[in-house]
Amino acid sequence: MITSTPVTLNLKNIDFSDDQFYQLCQDNQDWQLERTAKGELLIMPPIGGISGNREANFISLLWLWNQRTQLGKVFSSSTIFRLPKGGNRSPDAAWVANEVWASLTLEAQEKFPPICPNFVIELRSRTDSLSQLQEKMQEYLDSGLQLGWLINPQAQQVEIYRPDQSVEIIQLPAKLSGENVLPEFILDLPIF
Repeated sequence: MITSTPVTLNLKNIDFSDDQFYQLCQDNQDWQLERTAKGELLIMPPIGGISGNREANFISLLWLWNQRTQLGKVFSSSTIFRLPKGGNRSPDAAWVANEVWASLTLEAQEKFPPICPNFVIELRSRTDSLSQLQEKMQEYLDSGLQLGWLINPQAQQVEIYRPDQSVEIIQLPAKLSGENVLPEFILDLPIF
């Protein structure tokens, strides 16, 4: 069965270790899997061309900024992070500061890094549930996220997530600042 929305399996009552989840992902590389902090296994559908192109643009712009500044590492949506407060999540684009990345062993870097990115972008595709993406952003915040952008083309807005602050919602078009997390990084978002 092919679906355009995530399939959610409840694994709350199953003792499913981090190593077992890692092995499950290795054994099923054709599937994009995530695990929520609540113990749900999400089987994510592939994205379409429009969302894939937007995601690639965001990753490219983040990479170009990082190439100039050399302040950290940039990651694509294929990377799963083992969040400190629970969950194994794959942001659409992520950035980790050099000192955070360097604190990990080589083995931890090679598997699912047991850290929360300093910065993430989540891009809502046509079939994504907004409430599920908002829960995902909260998982990042709970695990130490410093700045996150949930870009929602369907509502023509961006939700900005910062620790210990209310979510800021701004309308498109917008010029987003990386603030003190990504110094001098600016993302111009048009109306989609």
